[in-house]
Amino acid sequence: MSTPVTLKAVGQRIPLADGLEKVTGKAKFAADVSFPGLLYARPILSPYAHARITSIDKSAALQVPGVVAVITAEDLPVKRPASSRNSAILARDRALFRGQPVAVVLGETEAAAQDGVDAVMIDYDPLPAVVDPVEAMRDDAPSVWPQGLPKGDSMADAHAGAAAEQGEAERQGNIVNTVHFKHGDVEAGFAQADVVIEKTYRTGIVHQAYLEPYAAVVTHDALSGQLTIYTTTQGQFGVRDEVAKLLGLERGKVRVVPMKVGGGFGAKYGVIEPLVAACAVISKRPVKMVLSRTEDFLATTPTPATVFELKTGAKKDGTLTAIQSRVVVDTGAFPFGLHGIIAILLGGYYKFANMDIEGFEVVTNKPAIGAYRAPGSPQATFAIESQMNEMADALGLDPLQFRLQNAVETGDMMPNGQPWPHIGLKLVLEQIAQHPLWTGRTPSANGQKRGVGFAVGGWPGGTSPASAVCRPDSDGMVNIHIGSVDISGSNNAMIAIAAEILGVDPSKIRIIAGDTDSGPYAPPSGGSQITYTVGAAVKRAAEEARKQLLEAAAELFEASVDDMQIQDGQVSVKGVPNKQMSIGQVAGRAMSGRTRTPPILGQGGSSIKDQAPGFAAHLVEVAIDGDTGELTLERDVVIQDVGRAINPLIVEGQIHGGASQSVGYAILEEMRYDEGGQLLSASFMDYAMPLSNNMPDFEVVMVENPTPDGPFGARGIGEPPIIAAPAAIANAVQAATGVRITDLPITAEKLHQALHNGQ
Repeated sequence: MSTPVTLKAVGQRIPLADGLEKVTGKAKFAADVSFPGLLYARPILSPYAHARITSIDKSAALQVPGVVAVITAEDLPVKRPASSRNSAILARDRALFRGQPVAVVLGETEAAAQDGVDAVMIDYDPLPAVVDPVEAMRDDAPSVWPQGLPKGDSMADAHAGAAAEQGEAERQGNIVNTVHFKHGDVEAGFAQADVVIEKTYRTGIVHQAYLEPYAAVVTHDALSGQLTIYTTTQGQFGVRDEVAKLLGLERGKVRVVPMKVGGGFGAKYGVIEPLVAACAVISKRPVKMVLSRTEDFLATTPTPATVFELKTGAKKDGTLTAIQSRVVVDTGAFPFGLHGIIAILLGGYYKFANMDIEGFEVVTNKPAIGAYRAPGSPQATFAIESQMNEMADALGLDPLQFRLQNAVETGDMMPNGQPWPHIGLKLVLEQIAQHPLWTGRTPSANGQKRGVGFAVGGWPGGTSPASAVCRPDSDGMVNIHIGSVDISGSNNAMIAIAAEILGVDPSKIRIIAGDTDSGPYAPPSGGSQITYTVGAAVKRAAEEARKQLLEAAAELFEASVDDMQIQDGQVSVKGVPNKQMSIGQVAGRAMSGRTRTPPILGQGGSSIKDQAPGFAAHLVEVAIDGDTGELTLERDVVIQDVGRAINPLIVEGQIHGGASQSVGYAILEEMRYDEGGQLLSASFMDYAMPLSNNMPDFEVVMVENPTPDGPFGARGIGEPPIIAAPAAIANAVQAATGVRITDLPITAEKLHQALHNGQ
């Protein structure tokens, strides 16, 4: 079916489909779910970063009124070894990080379960902990896995697009995975360079800091063996598969019902569901677990800390000659697989004639890492975009023109030898050149430390198969059946896509999001892929339903299908205005058997192979107090290639959200651990997050550069807005003060020290 030339629904600012139930408090979250006979699960977390578990005494806890069971690793009905954070549901023999669950107490009330937790006696034999990833690479460093790490699948696959070209090598001590991208001759490249810059950049561990802590409720039917999981998750099918594999069940015996998600940002991929499911199987009763804020900080999956030893060279004319880097990724206690995408993006934005980039994934005695909005990309972008400014300054070149001269384009090779698909990096940079904040920038004067800076970064985008069903009803409503989880307003995109194809008002589209038993297959809501992949499936399902409607109407009107049209919800014969029926009437005729065509049911699927990368730039202005180092972000212009804005209201909301998180990433947020692996910022009292007074007025500039495969040209838009802000702010700080901060976050303390004591 051909795409309508004039778009009526796509591009309109359609309000959130579930906005009313959220603002009125009617939306149901996992913590709201309850059943008769419900047990409350409270975890016992290791107080040590590394320790041998010598004994667990349950006896006193089992005497506490209301305590039903104390579950340890020995009690679990698991069917495979622990090889990831998701499968290591309780520590067995050794605790590998502060906060690892060691046991679970089940109680008739939450208070009883907590009293039971306090009564369990666990003896530990503390072991040497390795906390710093660079130190962990030393031959004489304590081993996180002295007996060898069980081999498992990379959990980065869940975020779609994050696990690119891991290139696993033989494991060496705490180095569990490596990747090496090399072409040309870097030594010759540096010899040709007029300027060589060599710096080390570091980023800290950042938590996703979602509003709703992890929560899950699981019921178990002892007769049929059926498990039903009500959870806050971004990927219901992934949770189903993980639980089934872990407990040795058929997938059909595990049903996952996704509840409303109070923030995920890449973290909610089945961390606690396997544990709660195991508790339900053991107790044969419904079990609920809701983590406290501190438990969530200690036991879930934050972003990795990274270290970039980066060396680059360029000629006087701005030609890049070489890049060489060692990238160290602190993956925590279990592998995740982000080192590959980090290395690819570090060397993938610009045309380096010679390259040698090594990436190392290193285990430490800290929580296993997870995804967080464009996982790995903010870290890589902070390093390379800071370095690009350093080179431009050293060469005396305009930093924007320097980037435009060297920016990759569609078809240019990434470090892994794969060509970039259709991208808009240069289009985004060109928008900076036109913006008055850039063209009107002036040097600091009269003692004011003010500066304007920018950076650009991209996300490759996820691609996963998806299916959808379109079912018009006799009342004129059109039901769209999907299996994806809406964490960002993506259902509104489905509404606009279906309304556009079917020629109906968006109010006539109803989204029916099924669970793992009733919904068509969909990928997890991560990697900026839902509109791109599920949206494509919805488009094809609506096109098939449209085709069937026209065929049924042609029979009813005794006309040719080619003469039929759908406009404003009416099916009619072209040029004969009195021959028309509503979509509901045509669907009703087919349902009643008054046509030879069966009831209208459109099915559609997508299996897109080419990614649709999204690039975004931040153009920022900062003001810095020279006495205290306090940084104020005055303005933040976010310029993003969105492909096509299916619903500009939702697109702007996503960009505002990502940009807000990027401010925290840049100047405030960090999970800080001491030398013994103890978390020093395990609550919102200690973990600094941006408040309204830290936020500028964001300006959003949407670049519509349609991608060939996305529905109506749409690209994923959730990941890119968080990527470039830390680098942009660092570049603005350098413009304001002449100081280059190479360690995130850029706190007032670091700025004060750099301004007054030097680096």
